[in-house]
Amino acid sequence: MTTDVLSEVLSAIRLTGSVFFDVEAASPWVAEAPPSAAIAQAVMPGAQHAIEYHVVVSGSCWISLIGGEPFEPVQLREGDIAVIPHGEPHAVSSAPAMRAEPDIEAHRRPADESCLPFKMMTGSDAARDARLLCGFFACDVRPFNPLVGSLPRLLRIGRSSSATADALLGQIITLASEEARETHAGAQGFLNKLSELLFIEAIRCHMQTLDAQDTGWLGGLRDPLVGRAIALMHAAPARAWTLEALAAEAGASRSGLAGRFSQLIGYPPMQYLTRWRMQLAARHLAERGAKVSAVAQLVGYESEAAFSRAFKKFSGQSPSDWRSA
Repeated sequence: MTTDVLSEVLSAIRLTGSVFFDVEAASPWVAEAPPSAAIAQAVMPGAQHAIEYHVVVSGSCWISLIGGEPFEPVQLREGDIAVIPHGEPHAVSSAPAMRAEPDIEAHRRPADESCLPFKMMTGSDAARDARLLCGFFACDVRPFNPLVGSLPRLLRIGRSSSATADALLGQIITLASEEARETHAGAQGFLNKLSELLFIEAIRCHMQTLDAQDTGWLGGLRDPLVGRAIALMHAAPARAWTLEALAAEAGASRSGLAGRFSQLIGYPPMQYLTRWRMQLAARHLAERGAKVSAVAQLVGYESEAAFSRAFKKFSGQSPSDWRSA
């Protein structure tokens, strides 16, 4: 149930991945990334939001988030993955707390994508002691993305979550490492799909670390009651749900479901349903030839006018303006 909902959300927010840099480094070395908002259009044209990630293929390094709330540097070892969900500026280096000047131009996506990933050598003239694959995930954050907001500032996944996770992550990293070194036909497309798998597995590993007290959308998915309610709404988003009907099918009282849902997700079930409907509507509106009246019915509105009011209230744009944009 949880996996299906996660898959639906990843599809609705149009997750795409890209491997951008294949870095070989020799200590001492440091590379600093600017905020993803400053480079999102350069690295992933058309993306609403870009999420940077780093995979340590060999050796080790440190990652530090820069600015905002204080954040202690984190060491990354071979096989570790670091994801920066909210696009904060950060530095990756051979030792903690090193800084460098970000190179905006280095992040510009080339017209000929066959040259990706960029091969980079950095650091001293000594023997290379670390190799990283670095890239971006692009996704929509408007009008509603429940996933990104539920992630921590830094998502670090080590190959120690479980034997199954270790094996799968190891296979993905090995495949990506080997493909990045070669120039096979279709290599970039292959790497892009591998990076998307990497993100999904990182989210699944992160979910395994959550406990019953963790709030947020992922915490809600893991909760038996809230997870059932979310799955029911996702299975039939156009249904004329009421809190009573949802609670009955989820196997709880109205007050029990409303209280637990608000505690974990942060707002009531019917508000969640409206937000999810708006995200589905935004995706349908982006399709060629989409009609506002048809989209309204697809997401559970009998009246086009009522749907248009709800969509504009939530997104700040009318459905027709969103479609044009």
